[in-house]
Order: sequence, then C-alpha cells, then structure tokens
Amino acid sequence: MLKTIAIVLVALIAGVLIYAATKPDTFRVQRAASIKAPPEKIFAILNDFRRWEVWSPWEKMDPAMRRTYGATTNGTGATYAWEGDSKVGKGRMAITESSPPSRLGINLDFEKPFEAHNVVEFTLEPKGDTTTVNWAMHGPAPYLSKLMQVFVSMDRMVGKDFDTGLANLKAAAEK
Repeated sequence: MLKTIAIVLVALIAGVLIYAATKPDTFRVQRAASIKAPPEKIFAILNDFRRWEVWSPWEKMDPAMRRTYGATTNGTGATYAWEGDSKVGKGRMAITESSPPSRLGINLDFEKPFEAHNVVEFTLEPKGDTTTVNWAMHGPAPYLSKLMQVFVSMDRMVGKDFDTGLANLKAAAEK
C-alpha cells in the first residue's frame, strides 16, 4: 500500500513538472481602459515617475516603501527604484521610450522577492473625447515561473493590479 502511494505521488509530481515544461517561454499580461481625458494629460501622468504615487496600485501596498528617483524622473532616461515589504519587493524601472502622447516603454527589473526582467508598455489612442490606454507587461518565463503558473495564472495575478491601476489613473486623469 505504501509503495503504491509513493509511486502515485512520484508520478503526480513528475506530471506537474513535465506539464510546467510545456508552458510558453514568455508571458504577456495586458489590460485596457477608456479614459475621458486627452492623451496629453494621461501621458504626462504616466511619463513622470513622481506622479505614479497617485495611480500605481503598488504604491499603496507598503506605506513605508523606500523610493529613490534618478536625476531625471520623466521621459527617456528617467529612473525609479523601490524597496519595500514582501508584497512590493525591491526593483528598478527605467523609461526607455517616451513618445508623447502615444507610447511609453519601460524596463522593469525586480530583485526581490525574485529576479525578473520585464518590459512594460503603455499605448494611448484617442477616440473622440476619450483615450484608450493599453497597459502591457511581457518578459521571459523561466522554468520556476512556468512551475508557478501551473497553480497561479500570471494574467489573473498581475491583471487585477493592472485593473486597479487603470481605475486609479482614470480617476486622476478625469479630475
């Protein structure tokens, strides 16, 4: 009986490990919102790291989070680093592309709770008196990430924060 249980357990673990290996080598999470504001106004909020405290969902998770801004806080070359509790971890962002008022590209590097190097993109598309804001993050999915995704969807895990951030951005831009 004990031998049968051990064999089933080993087969189950092997199945999970093999299934994880079949997951894609990259991930992408994307959300969009329609905001009743001109793209120039929204872009100004996104393009300045000092203004992220107003809308970013992670800024409110750890009130004691330490923030370090670079010599430039907006536009290409701007940098922002943070270190906080286990919810927000430690990392750094750098704006790599700033094309007002339609596109913003950011390199996002996490150090803690795990190392990851991702790309964040914001695109803004005017539609009458509103602007559609697309927020996407993509990057590599190493094996450990694939294993985690067997149990927790990256889209669901990060997507809810994107939804919150876009709602906060909408409130800030529509003032």
